[in-house]
Amino acid sequence: MITIHKRAVLRRARKQIVPWALCLIFALGGIVAHLNAQPQRESTVGYTEARSYRISQKIRLPGTVQTRLISTVASEVSGLVIEFPVREGQTVQEGEVLARLRRENLELRLREARAQLREDDARLKLAERTMKRTRELLEKGAVSRQELDDRESEFNSLERRSERLRAIIEQSEDDLERTVIRAPFSGVVVEEHTQLAEWINVGGPVVELMSLDELEVAVDLPERYYASVKPGTRATISFEALPGVQVTGVTRAIIPRADTQSRTFPVRLQIPNLEGGIGVGMVAQVELSFGKSYTTTIVPKDAVIAGNQGHFAYVLDEENIARRKEVMLGTAVGAWVEVNNAVRPGQRVVTRGNERLQDGQKVRENPIETQYRVP
Repeated sequence: MITIHKRAVLRRARKQIVPWALCLIFALGGIVAHLNAQPQRESTVGYTEARSYRISQKIRLPGTVQTRLISTVASEVSGLVIEFPVREGQTVQEGEVLARLRRENLELRLREARAQLREDDARLKLAERTMKRTRELLEKGAVSRQELDDRESEFNSLERRSERLRAIIEQSEDDLERTVIRAPFSGVVVEEHTQLAEWINVGGPVVELMSLDELEVAVDLPERYYASVKPGTRATISFEALPGVQVTGVTRAIIPRADTQSRTFPVRLQIPNLEGGIGVGMVAQVELSFGKSYTTTIVPKDAVIAGNQGHFAYVLDEENIARRKEVMLGTAVGAWVEVNNAVRPGQRVVTRGNERLQDGQKVRENPIETQYRVP
């Protein structure tokens, strides 16, 4: 009996609840319909005009900064190092003193040779006068031909001796100058090979000097690009250790011998060293341009949205209504990117607030040109 009573109560409750639920559903449906009937609010968006841009084919390659001029500076004479004013890491200018050698022994040798030359010159003048008198006496028949030959032989011997002494003097003077070892070019001392009070022989190393004025970047060019890159081809080069720094390099040489393993060709690009800020051995990123260039349309990367079926952008028409355009992306140009003909140069593309837009929505536009610099 109790069970039958509960069932009756439940049936009466259901009959009362169902009408109220239906009324609630109809009321909610009316509210939704009312909201959908309301016009969409205008969103404020930022835009930038699409640009026409000339693009050439490019390839990005890693590279390493090298110097074209690095030398072990050696001594040209033997001697004791009495002055060594430079240290590793020091920048020196061309002609600056790297080391001085003791020179007293060379000065003594030079003084002796000069004294000997003065003596031999006096004897040479006497021999010349004697030879002339003997020749006159021979013409008068007062002396024999043999005596004249002896005087001429003596004169020639003294003359050759004087010439040898003059050569020795010149060599000694040159050696004296070379006791001062100077930098053959401007650069940085990267290694010391001698020290104060050390004896150094002819050809002995003094320092290793590296130039920072003539830098180049070495890259390995894949075989498929070998015919496209030529000497004189320009490249944009950046450095991992120097954020924001870019320089223009010029292809100096393409070595026509490929690595048998990687099938790449060595390429050397000349670069300027901006106030000495680029170091040898730095990692570089090289962007080489090659091939024929072409004109295309570019838009800021912020204007492009990735969708399920590809990429799209919103273009504003004359009435500031956002129109969705499917785009195909091409070459990146800094903060810009190449797109297909769905967008034309001069059209306004939405770059701010485009994530919440809908196709056909009216907007209030705000130009933001200065944030996107075309390279």
